[in-house]
Amino acid sequence: MPWIIFLVSSLIVVITAIKLAQYGDVIAVRTGLGGLFVGTVLLAGATSLPELIASISAFQVGLPDLAAGNFLGSNMVNMGILALVDLVNFRVPLLRRVAITHTLTAALGALMMTMAVIFMLSDIEIVVGWVGYESFVLIALYFGGAWLVQQEGKRDGSGLPPVTMAPAPGFPSLRRGVVGFAVATLVLVLVVPQLVGASAEIAEITGLGASFVGTALLSLVTSLPEMLAAFAAVRIGAVELAVGNLFGSSVFNMLALGIADFFYLEGSFLDAIDNQFAMVGLLGLLLTLMALVGNLARVERRILFIELDALAILVTYFLGMYLLFLRGIAG
Repeated sequence: MPWIIFLVSSLIVVITAIKLAQYGDVIAVRTGLGGLFVGTVLLAGATSLPELIASISAFQVGLPDLAAGNFLGSNMVNMGILALVDLVNFRVPLLRRVAITHTLTAALGALMMTMAVIFMLSDIEIVVGWVGYESFVLIALYFGGAWLVQQEGKRDGSGLPPVTMAPAPGFPSLRRGVVGFAVATLVLVLVVPQLVGASAEIAEITGLGASFVGTALLSLVTSLPEMLAAFAAVRIGAVELAVGNLFGSSVFNMLALGIADFFYLEGSFLDAIDNQFAMVGLLGLLLTLMALVGNLARVERRILFIELDALAILVTYFLGMYLLFLRGIAG
């Protein structure tokens, strides 16, 4: 029964998150936000919302390790998805084709992951009410970085503002986008707790433990919207949107890590996370840096039709998951 609930709720979450991203795009177009900002902030936030709701639900059933594994594991999954999309769409060298401006988003993600790992290992409990100071730092870093990304998105490399195009006839209105976004969010709020409850039961039945289920299974499911959105974007030639969404989702996960602290009423969430999850955070950081290097190094790195940097990221992801299993994240 838990597996059936898990599969059905996963399907609903994925479909709803895709609609969430679509309505988020309507809001972005109707409000005139920049294209880079759409991919790295708005679309990334929409497709990453399941991670936040899932982790809050994990608090309610007393499983903070499930929440931590979901947030940090999702960063690993995002980079694995980026490599997978690059390998499947071998005619389009994703990392080498997209704008170097994405390095700003990737660097922001790497900075926030590094800070999160330091906060987890520091064990300095300074709280404002019940919220740790670390969460305020992560939230401030996110909004500061989002502002920089928006400013960067206003330039096309020549220092001039990009030309904005009017929405096509029949394009949904702003009101429809806002209402649709709100309804999709409500569906996630209702369904994701069922997904988390099923994950907890699966962890108990299989003996894998909530930590590993959060890192491997739940993080994979909550990251499926990013994968589908990325494939859809590449299919229509919007590679910038695909890469921006995946880099931006990792950044949003670190924001959500700070926001989740407001829902964890037993003290600082980052201080409560077991130090073993630092390994998960570091692996996510490693994969992000590998993708960042792939974006910066504009040289041919292909054997036949295989992109070596994408293959290296994917291999590192699976080796990292195996290492986490061996190191006891499964317990």
